[in-house]
Amino acid sequence: MDKPPLFPWRHLTGEIIVCGVRWYLRYALSYRDVEELMQERGVSVDHTTVFRWVQRYAPELDKRYRRHLTPTNDSYRVDETHIKIKKQWYDLYRAVDSAGQTIDFLLRATRDVTAAERFFRKALRATHTTTPRVITVDKNAAYLPAFETLQQEGQLPVSSTLRQCKSFNNVVEQDHRFLKRRTNPGLGFGSFRTARQTIQGYEVMPMIHKGQIAGMAQGDVLAQNYGMAHMFGLVA
Repeated sequence: MDKPPLFPWRHLTGEIIVCGVRWYLRYALSYRDVEELMQERGVSVDHTTVFRWVQRYAPELDKRYRRHLTPTNDSYRVDETHIKIKKQWYDLYRAVDSAGQTIDFLLRATRDVTAAERFFRKALRATHTTTPRVITVDKNAAYLPAFETLQQEGQLPVSSTLRQCKSFNNVVEQDHRFLKRRTNPGLGFGSFRTARQTIQGYEVMPMIHKGQIAGMAQGDVLAQNYGMAHMFGLVA
């Protein structure tokens, strides 16, 4: 079939590219692992090419799937996890609702009020989120002033409450596991940009797996794979 405009000047078809990107983002595979899997199927591709595919199409995947996310509920669970970039640790802010559905994420170089405030703003702007009734966080002191600032600006209603209780955040802490399975085996990312773009793809895959995409049931792998091909214009 003709290559869609999203895949110009590529030596391989869009179907092969999307398959390689999906394998890397969904499973605990290295770029060399994906290279070998491709070779087993008669496709010759270098692992650096797979890396370039992921950098190009992981953000595109995030962009296209966000339009089809189903609404989350009004109970936010917010936490940070750590990501190594060039041998230094950075903070990845993440939030899920009380049912474990992903709300949003944000990679930041600092763990302060500005970072917490920016994350809250990003989550509130998302089209699939509901205005929070309660936001549960840990004892990070940056959350309270960020929350109060947004209430003063009218971004959060006065009826919203901030609950600082670590034991209530087990849902989001458990949700970190998929990301850790993907990032822990490696030696970290080479740059902030590389980390941010790859994590965009890492975060989309659990959303698909949880059934957060309209028309894609949880656990229906074939429908999810077909849906990804459809998102990239590879099937009608």
